[in-house]
Amino acid sequence: MSKDSSIPAAKCQTMTDVRAGVDALDQQLVAMIAQRFTYMQAAARIKQSREIVRDEARKAEVLQNVRNLADEAGLPESLTDQIWEKLIESSIAYELEQWDKDRS
Repeated sequence: MSKDSSIPAAKCQTMTDVRAGVDALDQQLVAMIAQRFTYMQAAARIKQSREIVRDEARKAEVLQNVRNLADEAGLPESLTDQIWEKLIESSIAYELEQWDKDRS
């Protein structure tokens, strides 16, 4: 994508300004999610058993951590719960795929 040409949201005067900011953030978010998934690859490599890929206690811990961060940032808990639920479940599915791939 192109270089970040966004301005702070409070200074946006046009929808072009808003869209540039959203596009810049989307670029950063995709890069961060890609980086997060490298950790799922590492987890798949490290875990000795496929049965321990899904860890409900860890999932609950991550969700609580995100709730705390969302609260500090002034975001609605329901929003972050929905986003992270999908992210975690997608991460687990990806990790299972990687676990199988690493051992095939």
